[in-house]
Amino acid sequence: MLPPGAVAALLLDTTPYLSCDECFERMDTHVEAVLDEPGHHDLAMDRHLVGCAACAEEAQSLIALCAGH
Repeated sequence: MLPPGAVAALLLDTTPYLSCDECFERMDTHVEAVLDEPGHHDLAMDRHLVGCAACAEEAQSLIALCAGH
């Protein structure tokens, strides 16, 4: 059985599409923007991070590291 939210994440509209490589290239800038402005949204990054556990984990780790947690 899939965990809660897994089906929704799989069915999420991925437009605009962002590959893992593109996400990784933008990760530092995204993390800095989120830390500077907690309400910051980048549609492509947001959608990719919801659908990609590996990139989402990387983003959360960087945010925690940069925030000093």
